Amino acid sequence: MKEKRKRILMVDDDEDDFFLVNTVLQDVAPDQYEITWASTYDKALEAIGKREHELYLVDYRLGMHTGIDILRHFQEIGYEAPVIMLTGKGDYAIDNEAMIAGATDYLVKGDITGPELERAIRYGITEFKHLRAIAENERKYFGIFEKSHDIIILADCEMNIIDANPNARKKLAHSREELLEMNMRDLFFLDSECKRFMEEICTDDAIVQQEFTFREKSGRKISVLVNANKLDEQLGTFLCVAEDITDKKREELEKRQQEKFVISGRIARVIAHEVRNPLTNIILAVGQFRGEESTNLEDTSLYLDIIERNCTRINQLVTELLQSTRMMELHLLEHDLNNLIDSALSLAMDRLKLNGIKLVEDFTPQPAVITADVEKMNIALLNILINAIEAMTPGKGVLTIHTSVEGKTAMIRITDNGMGIPEENKARLFDPFFTSKTKGTGLGLTSTQNIIINHKGHIQVESILGEGTTFIITLPAN
Repeated sequence: MKEKRKRILMVDDDEDDFFLVNTVLQDVAPDQYEITWASTYDKALEAIGKREHELYLVDYRLGMHTGIDILRHFQEIGYEAPVIMLTGKGDYAIDNEAMIAGATDYLVKGDITGPELERAIRYGITEFKHLRAIAENERKYFGIFEKSHDIIILADCEMNIIDANPNARKKLAHSREELLEMNMRDLFFLDSECKRFMEEICTDDAIVQQEFTFREKSGRKISVLVNANKLDEQLGTFLCVAEDITDKKREELEKRQQEKFVISGRIARVIAHEVRNPLTNIILAVGQFRGEESTNLEDTSLYLDIIERNCTRINQLVTELLQSTRMMELHLLEHDLNNLIDSALSLAMDRLKLNGIKLVEDFTPQPAVITADVEKMNIALLNILINAIEAMTPGKGVLTIHTSVEGKTAMIRITDNGMGIPEENKARLFDPFFTSKTKGTGLGLTSTQNIIINHKGHIQVESILGEGTTFIITLPAN
């Protein structure tokens, strides 16, 4: 039974008071409490430092010190424990001061009875355990909420945001004050997704791992995998935990594209092996045939020109296909990002002027250096620029080029106000031989993507039909 006793330290400079309290307590609750006595302030500090007791009974008068000094000592050493203040007479000022300093309860020695003292001790220990459990849960929640790498948002069924964790503020590029004035509807990129989310979270128990698209402050799309649970039926609050899967989706897309490159490369090698050698023989034969005399030289020359032109065209297609799909050898040097853009723009300047396209350059003032093969990057950027020019109405087009640097990443955004790309064409945009142009080969953007990937970069496309298209290129920055 002894080890089950609750250990109490009584701090009091009067031994009679200690004897009376101990006797009264044992009469009311025998063998339930073990009381230790500290007769001086210094002895009390020594005993408190061992942190061996579940509750402390502290007399207000302790010679040159007071019970308030004991409470302040608890605060100084960061020790939390239930403390009941005892005094010889009732005094509201002392009572109030003790409670502010952290006392659990306040009792007047002359007025307390055995049952009252035992109840105060029992309630003090029990309440402290409950409060400590609550505080521990709060600390765990706070740690998860504050340190989570996911977006965590607390909202009500009117979709008003109640709270948002630091990572939500970082990912969505809003301050906490801005988010608390916002509605969850403001975060969804598509109204249809917002409507579906609201209907499900406010009628069902939970949304488990559904994919949605959020919008950050600048308008950039963020793909998220959402888990949402209703927390309180009466208050109508719910917790939304969203994992940012934008990079993961892009990596999966690039992996699929690389797999296509492998397949396309095999096809290209087959075509090269099976077709190029016969074509070479045809071209040589044509050259010899042209040199021979003929009774109808005009017709012979006409047909020979057709044969030679088509053979050369086929040979060129084979060459372009090989170049667009193979892993290329790069001649890498350090280049200023803005200078690299200017180099590509100079190659497209005639087309821009001819079509009356307005050019808007929004270049970063920060130093931005990337390691690149300038010739290959010119090809990649020029393909995008030409596509943008051809997508815009002559005389009404606006081409905007924005560059920026964030940490170790350089970004290029090339935006036009052209016709936009149909949704069904976006997924096939970088496929070999896919084109919407009547005379296009469908290898330009395939080659562009291959060049960017070879530079350890990424390329993605955002487009709204009838409004325009943005190509976003990210590259490692030095």
